[in-house]
Amino acid sequence: MKEGASQKITNINSTNTTSAINTVSYNNMNIANNNTAANNDDNTLEVVEQLQTMSTADDNVSLCANCGKEGANNICNKCKQVKYCNAVCKKVHKKKHKKDCEEHIRQIAEKHDEELFKQPPPLEDCPICFIQLPTRDSGKRYMSCCGKEICSGCNHAPVYDNQGNKIDEKVCAFCRTPAPTSGEDNIKRLKLRVEAGDPAAMYAVGIYYREGIRGFPQDDTMALELWHRSAELGYAKSFYIIGASYETGRGVEVDKGKALYYYKLGSMGGDPTARHLLALNEARVGNVERALKHHMIAVRSGQNNSLEVIKDFYKFELATKEDYTKALQSYQEYLGEIKSVQRDKAAADEDCPYY
Repeated sequence: MKEGASQKITNINSTNTTSAINTVSYNNMNIANNNTAANNDDNTLEVVEQLQTMSTADDNVSLCANCGKEGANNICNKCKQVKYCNAVCKKVHKKKHKKDCEEHIRQIAEKHDEELFKQPPPLEDCPICFIQLPTRDSGKRYMSCCGKEICSGCNHAPVYDNQGNKIDEKVCAFCRTPAPTSGEDNIKRLKLRVEAGDPAAMYAVGIYYREGIRGFPQDDTMALELWHRSAELGYAKSFYIIGASYETGRGVEVDKGKALYYYKLGSMGGDPTARHLLALNEARVGNVERALKHHMIAVRSGQNNSLEVIKDFYKFELATKEDYTKALQSYQEYLGEIKSVQRDKAAADEDCPYY
């Protein structure tokens, strides 16, 4: 690593982390505004357990791994695969178990990385034009009437009735429900979507509670409660913002370990901003190779900030020319999947860029 490169990474990380976290509230206003819009073994095990139910060794017969007696319930704290009847047996068996324990942890780490570094599936297609939705929030709209997310191009395009006549009244491009007549009307619809178990609506209302806007009181606790509910329903963006809350101490005590935990879950769920922040954290502790992998995946998912970081990595010889070329090609492939004439027109007419 060239002299000064480490400091450059620190500066890049600081800028990108602050930008990503501080703009989360405002980059996601489109979601509900329809009427206008460091890896440690414990952490590794936690993430894998979130992905799949892991069984301990023979749950039906709890035998002490040291003396063989039944009724053992003192589990190895590291691998969680063997049981002992008491702390004495655990200590006696420690040396014999060490190799198997380390091997199991190694296998878990490999499985963890296999899941973590998979390229997540792309976002769903717009339900109207059937072109992939963009990652950027200003390029799509969440409709509080039907809970659908449509692209800015379809939201901008004129709507026609079944006879081919243009509908002058502003309506939802998907379900044809008249647009909210006021902010209050939109919020009322959004609350109904929350009651219906819509994770995107929960995420949006959580933003409003966090910022104390749209008639909601400022309440970080309520925001986090909604995001946790949303995350439990698989909404990857909620994992990201929970992680950001732990990283900045917003509504909770600062906990870098938990921040990384939620960034990982968000990354595996397909949120490119969670992946970007995870990459910055990896680079911060010197794991440049892992950071580069994460940035590459994020770029393929449309995260242009990661593309800029890879460019800086190449500048300071932390990435090769081939790495940067591949990143550029990946981003172009992403653009090819989301671009359309109608979206370009919406970006020009309504100032809603989608990449």
